[in-house]
Amino acid sequence: MGTGQQAATRDVITLKGSSSIVGEFFSYAVNSILFQRGLYPSEQFDRVKKYGLTMLVSHEDKVKGYISAVTSQIADWLQTGKVQRVVMVISSLATKEVLERWNFLIETDREATETGATKEKSDKEIMQEIQAIMRQITSSVTFLPHLEESCSFELLVYTDTDLEAPTSWEESDPRLIKKAQEVKLRSLNTKIHKIDSLVAYKVDDDSNV
Repeated sequence: MGTGQQAATRDVITLKGSSSIVGEFFSYAVNSILFQRGLYPSEQFDRVKKYGLTMLVSHEDKVKGYISAVTSQIADWLQTGKVQRVVMVISSLATKEVLERWNFLIETDREATETGATKEKSDKEIMQEIQAIMRQITSSVTFLPHLEESCSFELLVYTDTDLEAPTSWEESDPRLIKKAQEVKLRSLNTKIHKIDSLVAYKVDDDSNV
């Protein structure tokens, strides 16, 4: 090509490749939320380079094992097109009251699941979209209420009813927050999976302002 023009490279995205990208995204997003929301001491996190950013990842065995098990299962399920949303719930250890719900709504391209069709989108564009969400998670401490008590977290995966779940998984109620405040975050779109994200959080009832 002697035109002297630079052509933008488009990377081929397969259903399996997209599922892997999204599963890995969830793993880093959950770790980042855990760190930013102060659920565990900062010394339990390692700094790693990912998405052109410095990400923080828990090295505590139980937390690490739980996140890995759930996100790898999500990556497998994403290939079926039957995952509707992933929700990270943060609740009070003492009262079990839900304080935050990080909600990731997933749309899957039907053509990809039914015919194996591939799509095209550059790795750079996907990385930039992930960067934007991760930066919003980092800045969330500026608008989310301070978590003044010890909290726990769990991951809920909403799937079509005919999807077989592993025996180690349990049914859960939606763990909703009454009168929640919501902040919409950026979207991620691999052209096969589109993820719209938002965080819902509890606001104090005594808002007599």
